[in-house]
Amino acid sequence: MSAHHGSAPASPFKQPGAVWAVAFACVISFMGIGLVDPILPALAAGLHASPSDVSLLFTSYLVVTAVAMLGVGWVSSRIGSKWTLVVGLALIVAFAALAGSSGTIGGIIGFRAGWGLGNALFIATSLAVIVASAKGGFSGAIILYETALGIGIAVGPLLGGELGSISWRGPFYGVAVLMAIALVATLLFVPRQPKPAQKTKLSAPLTALRHRGLLTMGLMALLYNWGFFTMLGYAPYPMKLGPHELGLVFFGWGALVAVFAVFLAPRLQRRFGTVAVLYANMVGLAIVMAVIALGVSRPAVVIVAVIVSGAFIGINNTLTTQAVMLVAPVERSVASSSYGFIRFIGGGLAPFVAGKIAEATNQSVAFWVGAIAFLLAVPVLASGARLVTRAERGTEEPEAVLPALEPLGTAPAGSRPIVVAVRATPAAAEIADRAAELASREGAPLEVVHVRETEIIEELAVSPETEEEARAAVSAHVDRLAGAGLAVRGLVLHSVGDHTASAEAIARHAAQVGARALVVRKVPHGPVSRHLGASLAAAADGAAAPELVVIDLEPEASTA
Repeated sequence: MSAHHGSAPASPFKQPGAVWAVAFACVISFMGIGLVDPILPALAAGLHASPSDVSLLFTSYLVVTAVAMLGVGWVSSRIGSKWTLVVGLALIVAFAALAGSSGTIGGIIGFRAGWGLGNALFIATSLAVIVASAKGGFSGAIILYETALGIGIAVGPLLGGELGSISWRGPFYGVAVLMAIALVATLLFVPRQPKPAQKTKLSAPLTALRHRGLLTMGLMALLYNWGFFTMLGYAPYPMKLGPHELGLVFFGWGALVAVFAVFLAPRLQRRFGTVAVLYANMVGLAIVMAVIALGVSRPAVVIVAVIVSGAFIGINNTLTTQAVMLVAPVERSVASSSYGFIRFIGGGLAPFVAGKIAEATNQSVAFWVGAIAFLLAVPVLASGARLVTRAERGTEEPEAVLPALEPLGTAPAGSRPIVVAVRATPAAAEIADRAAELASREGAPLEVVHVRETEIIEELAVSPETEEEARAAVSAHVDRLAGAGLAVRGLVLHSVGDHTASAEAIARHAAQVGARALVVRKVPHGPVSRHLGASLAAAADGAAAPELVVIDLEPEASTA
């Protein structure tokens, strides 16, 4: 079944100035992940500081970021996303410039703390602003943000190495200048964003940690980040390279982080499941860290191991956040703040402790401690694995809440229904209307399932709509179609990250209600028919499976 020809899908890169302003700032923010690594040895030599002293650049930055994550939801729900962004950018500009101007390691450490506060305000709201301002829908905004992430993580170490080869002050001044440009662009091009209808309580992120699943996944992330930032903050020293060469090493590392986070992690998750991939990933990271510990006196070994670790880190960053969102029975923004608080605490303390351990013993011991942290994350994950697995499969568990179908009203009486699945897109009404035509011809009731998506990117989770907006959207479909005399019910499917799990949940529902047909839109560049067809057959369990009806609005631009 197909509809009339529509216009080709909008390119995710044809965006208004507001989106490009924030996307540019995102690139610079993601650069900060690896920007400092190439200058750590030079900074220690130039300021006559020990590696553990220099590691406090990570500690002050990340610990302040962790604590600030508890309050960013409270701030943004009161002053709005735009002004939260502006304040965050202004703090980054000011403190990055002050760090570059400082003449003492203590001064830089203090200014990095202020930089961490600005970064927390920025990263918590940047993706939401891009989603709200982007053309081409939710998927286009996510593609653009992922592109910014990949460019920033990969290019940051290169820029840090190039500027650091001139002076260790170069990367700090570089960030200040680039973020100042982003700040001006944000003020000029980003419109005022509406404030949330419900203000976030300051205590909400800490209160959310009462939930076992969220606390368990947060503790696992703390151990993971302990190992990760031990490597990131201390590995440059045994490499014995200059800033330029260190920049190239961490460019390779950052490229793998970006590629595996954006492209490989979702595929591995669909193939093996979140828990299985995380188990293997933690063990893999422990092995890599053990290789560094054993070969710490051989720079080539450390260099290769650090680059290879980027693949594991990219996978872990994405899937750990997804696991948190799967088991957290609270709003996504609150869960993200709670999780960020715990994980950044681990990341902030690890480099300093690694430096002190190395000074008291030798360099290899610091990396062995990091390897142990990765291994300890495995039994912590195991204690909450059942929650994650049940959430993925959609089986009942008190705290495993996603993917979950929320019915709005009772099922209409009558024969086997037609089920239609729609998302928060401009085409949703047309898809629902086409399904209503089919239901009318068949003399069948209609069920409209509105899919509320939550995408996971690194440590961030974002939805294009709130729960209230999703309910209002499906209610609008129900009211419109019921006004035409059709028996209709609405449902909201709350989904996190994995589109395959959403397809399986919709297919299960269609089979359980004995649907005549399941109507969906054909998504450009997405094999919808294959995934839903297999899910319908499995959900029917030998009975007659509902017919899959795919509505193609852009036949000349789509692929099966």
